[in-house]
Amino acid sequence: MKAPLFRRAREGGVFRISPADTNKFVLAVDPVADKAPFLSVIEIFEPGGKTPLHKHDRAHEMFYVLSGRGRAHCGGKTYEMAKGDTLVLPPGLDHVVENAGRRRLYCLTVMLPNEGLAELIRAGQPMALDATDRAVVSAPRSRSGSSRGRASSRRSPAATASAGRGRPRKGRG
Repeated sequence: MKAPLFRRAREGGVFRISPADTNKFVLAVDPVADKAPFLSVIEIFEPGGKTPLHKHDRAHEMFYVLSGRGRAHCGGKTYEMAKGDTLVLPPGLDHVVENAGRRRLYCLTVMLPNEGLAELIRAGQPMALDATDRAVVSAPRSRSGSSRGRASSRRSPAATASAGRGRPRKGRG
């Protein structure tokens, strides 16, 4: 990667690895196409859905729960996960992540290095996001035509006010 990458969730490909799987993936950062050193997906688990028992030989994997309730089994322990929770798994650890709720479980999942998962996902069955998925993983389309998400050289009102004082702005506290 030589330049910043900006992508809206609705622009990433959506795939299910195999028709029998109970989860699908929204490719946020594709290490092959984007030349990034990691994979980032939004993983969507149907109620009752789970990953198969597996491990990654070289990759660290992180799950951040965006919405829903999950359960992870790894290293002889079980972790109950809810919105805002993070689980990081080291290489070589057998694990299963499952949806423990009545609604879909949405996780931001990051893997470093990719270890072939992006290729497996892209070779899977193309899927689409429904309204429930879009409400969780992507911002509504702007009707005002604002430049949200675009690079801009304009300063925010707070930054402009701070710049006028001649000293760096301190964080909230």
